[in-house]
Amino acid sequence: MLKALAKFFLWITGWKTEGAAPTEPRFVLIAAPHTSNWDLPYLIAFALAMDVKVAWMGKRQIFKFPFGPVMRMMGGISVIRERRTNMVDAMAKAVVDAERPDARPLALVVPAEGTRRWAPHWKSGFYHIARKAGVPIVLSHLDYATKQGGFGPTIHPSGDIERDMDAIRDYYEGRVGKHPENFGPIRLKEEYEAEEEDGGGAAP
Repeated sequence: MLKALAKFFLWITGWKTEGAAPTEPRFVLIAAPHTSNWDLPYLIAFALAMDVKVAWMGKRQIFKFPFGPVMRMMGGISVIRERRTNMVDAMAKAVVDAERPDARPLALVVPAEGTRRWAPHWKSGFYHIARKAGVPIVLSHLDYATKQGGFGPTIHPSGDIERDMDAIRDYYEGRVGKHPENFGPIRLKEEYEAEEEDGGGAAP
């Protein structure tokens, strides 16, 4: 039922799937560009249409009645942002421990940009969560210019952040968000800091 509804939603809104569903049993999923509130509904629709089970983090306010049960049914995990916790460890454990009652791939969606607004760099949580959990990173996209969305390559974090990020940058080259002006540089703060140490300039 949900798969049929997802396909109908994508069809009626004029979106088409692109790429193939990931074959990895568990992985961290990057969804970009992230510039609009519409990105999450479309991401969930594409995942359902392509038989991928998603888990995603959201601030606790959106899980209040009456929306809470619906959010959890769609894979939502409530996060208390005010509480100091080791989010990397918690999310790595979540992706390892999450139940898979069927054969569908399980994707933990981690917001690499961290915001819908323009930001000078991506947050590196997705990378460290994948390494700690021992799972790969799968890239996905929503291209509002072509109205196509789906899944791309699988990256196994090597520890060479710049090399891995180069592959990510290549994939997202030319992808257009709903609000393109809000899509900032695909670069981690660690990369800027490494350049600063090498005398290449200050990190933003």
